[in-house]
Amino acid sequence: MGCFGNVIWFVFGGCVMGLSWLLLGLLWCVSIVGIPVGLQCFKFAQLAFFPFGKEVRFGGGAVSLILNVLWLIFGGLALAAEAAVIGLLFCVTIIGIPFGLQCFKIAKLALLPFGADIV
Repeated sequence: MGCFGNVIWFVFGGCVMGLSWLLLGLLWCVSIVGIPVGLQCFKFAQLAFFPFGKEVRFGGGAVSLILNVLWLIFGGLALAAEAAVIGLLFCVTIIGIPFGLQCFKIAKLALLPFGADIV
């Protein structure tokens, strides 16, 4: 399912979500202070383009908490809402449920990206 799922995913929604992460990463990289956040966005754009066969592990500490709060205010809610809406649209059909679950994985990541690792 991994390779085939990634191809179908990319065509039917992953391209839009991946481009959203890339655009937000470019916006963050405009300032020197935002470069670490932008690099994190680029890492997660890779997951948004091809999510099958990858897992997200959450962790972190106090610094991750502070960055996640700032992230929610300055861009995370929009990406999470986008992924959740696309996930709901996928879950309308039985065939689309695995793709909807991937959207929900990306929506959770969009809410708490700092302290998360992609495995």
